Amino acid sequence: MNYSDLIIRLLKSCVFGFQALALATCIQDAPSPIEPTIPPVGTVSLDYSTEVLTEPFLLDIGIRVFENKLEEESTPGYGGLEFATIRENEIQYLPYVLRNTLISANQWGAVRVLPQDDPSMDLLLSGAVLRSDGQELQIHIKVQDSAGREWLNKKYADVTIDEDFPESTRYTPGNRFDPNSFTDPFQDLYNKINNDLAAARTRLSEQELLNIGLVSQMVYAADLSPSSFEHTLYTNAGGQISLVSLPAKDDPMMARVQDMRVRHYLFIDTVDEYYQALYEDMQPSYVIWRRYSYDQITQNEAALQEAYDISRYSSSTGYLTLIQRYDRFRWSKIYEVEFRELASGFNREIAPAILELNKQVHGLSGTMEEQYIQWRRILRQLFTLESNSL
Repeated sequence: MNYSDLIIRLLKSCVFGFQALALATCIQDAPSPIEPTIPPVGTVSLDYSTEVLTEPFLLDIGIRVFENKLEEESTPGYGGLEFATIRENEIQYLPYVLRNTLISANQWGAVRVLPQDDPSMDLLLSGAVLRSDGQELQIHIKVQDSAGREWLNKKYADVTIDEDFPESTRYTPGNRFDPNSFTDPFQDLYNKINNDLAAARTRLSEQELLNIGLVSQMVYAADLSPSSFEHTLYTNAGGQISLVSLPAKDDPMMARVQDMRVRHYLFIDTVDEYYQALYEDMQPSYVIWRRYSYDQITQNEAALQEAYDISRYSSSTGYLTLIQRYDRFRWSKIYEVEFRELASGFNREIAPAILELNKQVHGLSGTMEEQYIQWRRILRQLFTLESNSL
């Protein structure tokens, strides 16, 4: 007996068992669709600026690597080390999608993904992943400016349909993944975040926006040398920061601060390139995982409906139903093989090379977060040494 005959016999035996169970079962209530706990954003067009914005409006944004607030049992996947790697790095992947969206809007200054809150940024954006699978994405976004003013504190959700995914996820040497023709299934969610952020900016005057830049300048200076610059800032009980005074324009220590800030920008540009490398390495396998997850969820929902239909109308279609389920199982295994082939090469090329380059050039070691902490410590020490020589 060949494998196909064995599968058919097993399916038939399952049908007979299922028929007996269905005949002995009372009619069930129709399964209710699962409603999203957070209202989806719907279809959202990106608020794109066709004008060249002036300096106070071009605020620099630092997007911190997201937190993972997912419940492990609610996370669908393939299991094993490859899936753990995907889930672990998802909190670095999603911020980069948002980063690309903000840049595409032409509304902001420099936008970077960073491992921690950065004192040189005008706006700091943090996020927590509440739910993430192929069908739904939920993220809690918080945004504060350098003065401690809250811009956003909101939960966002988006849901997908079949048309949100590529027709084929069979990526081979002859059918390579093309990022330029790919639109993220949850792009509406990222568009909505950008639009809300731009709307929050319109509620501030030009002088208030200008003050944000001045405060971030002095916050960075105080981070380099608290004893020299902390007195220029006042923090109230609510955590909001205001300027008490500004150094003279020709202050030599402020000139050193600006030099250090330029060096810091060059380094965090490298940090952002690191997250770009992770994003690009991960994207093809992540697309496959999302497609598989979407199919898995929709199939489970369909199976519940099929069980209800059979118990209600009889089991005449039971054999066809099980054949369909086997076909779905077969395709899920194809997805799994493709996923493992892609994920096996994930995070082994550009990103580690950037870490190694930082080790050679700056003497840094460890993860990107560890290197970032070391870098800021080195700049503080260097600033102290150079300032003492003035």
